[in-house]
Amino acid sequence: MTRYLSLTSLSPADVDEPGLRLFCFPYAGGGASAYRRWQRGLDVHGAGARVLPVQLPGREGRINEPRFTDLHALVADLDEQLDDELSHPHLFYGHSMGALIAYALTCRRQRRGAPLPLALALSSYRAPHLPAPDIADPGADDAELVEGLAALGGIPRVLLDHPEFLSALLPIARDDLLLCTASVPADAASVRVPLHLFVGARDRLVSVPEVVAWRRHAGRGCEVRVLPGGHFFIRAHEDAFLRELAGLVRRYARTPALAGALSA
Repeated sequence: MTRYLSLTSLSPADVDEPGLRLFCFPYAGGGASAYRRWQRGLDVHGAGARVLPVQLPGREGRINEPRFTDLHALVADLDEQLDDELSHPHLFYGHSMGALIAYALTCRRQRRGAPLPLALALSSYRAPHLPAPDIADPGADDAELVEGLAALGGIPRVLLDHPEFLSALLPIARDDLLLCTASVPADAASVRVPLHLFVGARDRLVSVPEVVAWRRHAGRGCEVRVLPGGHFFIRAHEDAFLRELAGLVRRYARTPALAGALSA
């Protein structure tokens, strides 16, 4: 089993279980634990998919591994390591930085003719041809970076007085911000899968028009849903969002045969 999945809470039996799979890519500074409650939450709403959180190196259970700061290198490694698991019907979900990773991985697999996800569900990230969201400069001092993340809801206020937590988080966040600086040409080929986009109505980092701009990269249709909350609405309103996501997943869980068509 690939190291991207083996250090989550999943067992080998979970990964090998047949049916639709939902691969979840983390936001900047985050890890697989961000999705630890999603399997139960989606099951409650009858989603019918196996949640597979993707654990990037250099955080949580992989804290001692070097982190990627180049998006294309990370995507190449993900493509190689997850290739067997991605031969089964699947969806990609990514929040913020995770949306960029999910999109870039889909582009890479499309170029080489590998099986594609049935759809991409992406939240809280600007269309990839636009400049990266301005959370903070990767070289900003600690105070500026902390304030930027806290203002978005990326760091719960209760943890701001815990220096040991911040000292572990900030190097990860800096490297992840470098990942987000990867440029995507404005005329990049569209992906041959449907895009389902989510954005918080009060997001201070990503606007609704910047999310709508993903349509430039949508080769099989694009839906945009504006939900209550800010940049981290998936955490502040987790149950409500999982209800929305479950409805989307159910649509694809009923049509796994589409996997072959969408990768053709």
